This record gives sequence, structure tokens and C-alpha cells, in this order.
Amino acid sequence: MRASLEVADIFRAAGPAYRAARAGHLSLDQLKVMSAVEHCRTAVMGGHVEACTECGHWRVAYNSCRNRHCPRCQGAAARIWLAEREADLLPVGYFHVVFTLPAEVADIALQNKAAVYGLLFQAASETMTTIAADPKHLGARIGITAVLHTWGSAMTHHPHIHMIVPGGGLSPDDSRWISSRPAFLLPVRVLGKLFRRLFLTRLMALHETGRLAFHSSLSHLGDRGAFLRHLAPVRKKRWVVYAKPPFAGPETVLAYLSRYTHRVAISNSRLLRFDEAGVTFRYKDYRRGGADRQQVMTLAADEFIRRFLLHVLPKGFHRIRHYGLLAGATRKAHLDHVRQLLGVAPPVEADVRVEPDDTRPPCPCCGGHMVVIETFERQRQPRAPPAPAPSPGTQAS
Repeated sequence: MRASLEVADIFRAAGPAYRAARAGHLSLDQLKVMSAVEHCRTAVMGGHVEACTECGHWRVAYNSCRNRHCPRCQGAAARIWLAEREADLLPVGYFHVVFTLPAEVADIALQNKAAVYGLLFQAASETMTTIAADPKHLGARIGITAVLHTWGSAMTHHPHIHMIVPGGGLSPDDSRWISSRPAFLLPVRVLGKLFRRLFLTRLMALHETGRLAFHSSLSHLGDRGAFLRHLAPVRKKRWVVYAKPPFAGPETVLAYLSRYTHRVAISNSRLLRFDEAGVTFRYKDYRRGGADRQQVMTLAADEFIRRFLLHVLPKGFHRIRHYGLLAGATRKAHLDHVRQLLGVAPPVEADVRVEPDDTRPPCPCCGGHMVVIETFERQRQPRAPPAPAPSPGTQAS
């Protein structure tokens, strides 16, 4: 069901003026996202006509844009992805680990998204696999599903990695499963120190090879000395790695993933109103506790759009990645081996049902089945439906 207010409504109303005011300052990726969100499920995208097999009621359904930043399109994508991942779950506890970048580095990331976000994935995953493999800690090869989020609840720029990690791993010789402690996976302070060292060392290497670009207020960081001075405070700062308590079971893992994997900067359900004052929406203030955590914020329409576009990812950048036992082509073999060691049966093979982009709810008049009677291309309108036959006893005009 369509929300009463959507990001698309704000883009359609305020987007043209926003683009005109910032001509030449918006990236092609940002412009494409704005266009996709504005046109999602409109005549611009094409669509089809459905008719009820019982009463003949008809309606038009427009195609979705399928853009990964569109709030409308992520529900179906998440359900498909989760159905594929369900077979990967193991009968063990799962942990949720979060790696966050300091603000000084986040500023650099905003101007170098592909390079620094990629480095964030690399450093965080290597930190986890290195410490887990250390015999002083777990002494095992672990599996990781990692998801990049770049926003805080108020859509400010806040890049961080969410990881879902099984509570244990394979021994170095693959002969046994080593379980973690029930409520403890790895020491977060140790993780934070290694993460800081790996990330900063490789960030310096990116700078020295000329793979970082700096603009506007950060333009002075192109100088090596200025760059070193900028990073000096974060070398001494504690880098936060947060480990939440383990999930209660596989079902909770899936419920969590369904909320996080395909999330966008703001969902339509959080929008409250859009008027002369701006865009009003709900957000969480994590500095507060209890019921006070839920707050309401109003931003000018231009600022709302600016914050939304901060989180547009470079084309082709993968925001969900798998490491260790869950990586690539070896994932199925690793999982089968782990299940054998744990003495559990493999999941029943089942075809993943790919949900159509536009599901067809029943007829609103009689509850009957709706079928497609016509399709039409982008920028076209459907033909008018046939006029109903005159009732018996009436005279044609």
C-alpha cells in the first residue's frame, strides 16, 4: 500500500529547483537516483493493465525503477535476498558487530566514496578474520556477512559496517568446529586497535599513490603534511567497535537482516509531512533512552534532498559482502562441511521464488483474481478499456 507521503513526492515538488540551483555540482549518479525515485511506478516507467476475471474491474499498474536507493523498491529485493540467504544459516549463535569510522575520516570518505568505503570493508573484515584466527582468542576461520550503511538516523553522513557473524568457526585443519563462548565472540578493544592500524596504514597508502581527491574545505589535505596533521588526533583516539549480544536464534538473524540489508537513508514510513516549513520526519536520538529516543525533526526541502543524496553509492559498488567461510564460490562447500561436523542435516533444496516486482492484490470491488490484459512501454499510456455493454432494456443514444 502506498504511504501517504513519499520521498518521491518531495523530489517531484522540490527536485527541479534543487537541480537548477546546483547545476554542475551534482554527480551523474545522484541525478540518476533523483530521476529514478521521481518516476518510480509512474507512466514514465511503463506498466500494464489488470482486469478482474469476475467483475471486469480494471486498474493500471506502473513499473518500479528498481534503483537500490529507492525507498519503494527495496522491500521485494530484501525478501528475495533473504530467501536465498536462509539456506546459509547454521544452528549456532550469531553475533552482531559494528565498525564505525571517526568523523575526521568520514569527511574524507564522503569525497572518496569508492576508495574509502572499499577500504572500510577491507580493514573491518581483515580485523575480524585475523583476531578470530589468533589461538589466543578463537583460533578459527569464521564467516562474515557485512553490510555498509552510510547514514545516521537523521540522514547525516555516518559510515559504518554492520556484520553478522556465526559464533564460531573451522579449526585451522578444518577437522572440527570451534564454538565461541555463549555471550562473547572477540574482544572489542583488540578489534578496535587492529582496525585503526590497518585502516590508517592503507589510507596513507591511498594518499601517497594519488588515489584520494580533495575538494572545497578539504582541498588542503592534498598536501602530505596537512594530511598527516589531520589524521594525528585519530591515531590516538579509540576507534569504536561495538559487539551486540548474540541473537536468540536463526529466526532473529533473518528478522534483523530483513531490516538492515536493503535499507535506504530514510524510509517512506518515517515521513510525517511536507509543507512550507519543510520535511518533517521521525528519527532516533541515540543519546536519549527509552521513549525519549524517538524524536521529530523538520528540515528545509533542499537540506532534506541534500542529505538523502549524500548516501548515493558509486555505480557498481557492492554494499553487501561476504567473507571467510561465507565468501563466494566456496560458501556452499564450507557450510556443508560445517553441518557435517555439527551433525545436522543440510537444508532441503528448494527453488527460491522470485517475487514479481508488482504483485497483484485482489480486486478491490469483489475480491476476484486480477490478470494482465495489456502492457505498455515507457512514456506511453494504456489504451482506454472497452466500454461496458449496455444493460438490457436501455436504448443507445
